[in-house]
Amino acid sequence: TGLITVPKASDPLLLNIIQFRGRIPRPLSKPSIMETKYVDRNIPKISLADFEVRIDEITQKLCAAAEDVGFFSIVDHGISQAQVGTMFATSESFFALPEDIKRTVPWNPQNVGYECRSQIRPSTGAPDQKESYQLQFGENMKGLWMSDNHVPGFQTKSLEFMHSLQKVSERLMICFARGLGFPDDFFVKAHDVTRPDCQTVLRLLHYFETPKGKNSQTAYHRAGAHADWDLLTLLFQRDGQSGLEICPGREVVTDFALGDSWTKVEFEPGSIICNIGDLLMSWSDDRFKSTFHRVKAPEEEGDYYGERYSIAFFNQPCKDALIQGPKKKYPMVTGQQFTANAMELHYKALKRKLEQNVTTQSIESQPKLEAAIAVQSEA
Repeated sequence: TGLITVPKASDPLLLNIIQFRGRIPRPLSKPSIMETKYVDRNIPKISLADFEVRIDEITQKLCAAAEDVGFFSIVDHGISQAQVGTMFATSESFFALPEDIKRTVPWNPQNVGYECRSQIRPSTGAPDQKESYQLQFGENMKGLWMSDNHVPGFQTKSLEFMHSLQKVSERLMICFARGLGFPDDFFVKAHDVTRPDCQTVLRLLHYFETPKGKNSQTAYHRAGAHADWDLLTLLFQRDGQSGLEICPGREVVTDFALGDSWTKVEFEPGSIICNIGDLLMSWSDDRFKSTFHRVKAPEEEGDYYGERYSIAFFNQPCKDALIQGPKKKYPMVTGQQFTANAMELHYKALKRKLEQNVTTQSIESQPKLEAAIAVQSEA
């Protein structure tokens, strides 16, 4: 699940570590939006219309996008604007609830439940300005669905939307399986949401309004640079709520390298933004690219400063899924082991950065960081 439980800790850096949520570590260099270099890149738009008839063509386009920038958008996917609008409205209703009500469904190490401002930027101690609610299909959600008394129909509407996204995801999985020479149902079976150990997550996100006039040296990103470790992410944004940016540059899944330039990803109504995760990068022997991305803090003229809502669907494997690419570049691991390995890389990278960026906070945090690493090594 990308998470690990340790004894009570209030240190911001440690909270960022134990509440990693399956994401590759964020760069620790001090953010300076003025230094950002932008370039235009083509984000392919791929139609899924007449899927059965066009499957070979669609497969070729998806694989080409995965090999290049690792991001693409899909249209003609079968999910109506009405469905998307209903889910956004449901999400807004949840986040509008009083804090004490939202905390009746608290986040836990199975990566389900509600959290707020828990992802801390180690270099600054400043949390990402957002809150989120993680939802899953299976038994991990027991007792963690928001009551209909507070948001009428929340569970029913959410599950209907999740099953619709799963159908779209499975079409993409079939294409990527074909592109890698696997049987059509290879990835579908590994991400079977009917199984109790399914780990696929729908994440509802609410980014708080950003005050205007912030100095660029202290304007931290709404969501810092990261790569997803899942197979494939499907993302929904709202028109006019900008901020998503990508930075290709990784060549191997074990490398945390960033490129030196960013590209803004513009929203197109009716489309779904998709990106390759570390799991598929590993499963493809690094052929497909898992790209770093972020939600930039508004700073430039025309940027959006208001509240921002998005919805992300993370296709994550069943715990016993066997993961190895066709060329066997990496040793075979299970879905559960892949998660643990991703966390271990995260801890090692953070420790390295702490040693390179010695500050009062990092020195004080070092014993707790060592404890977190020790706990992880026993997990």
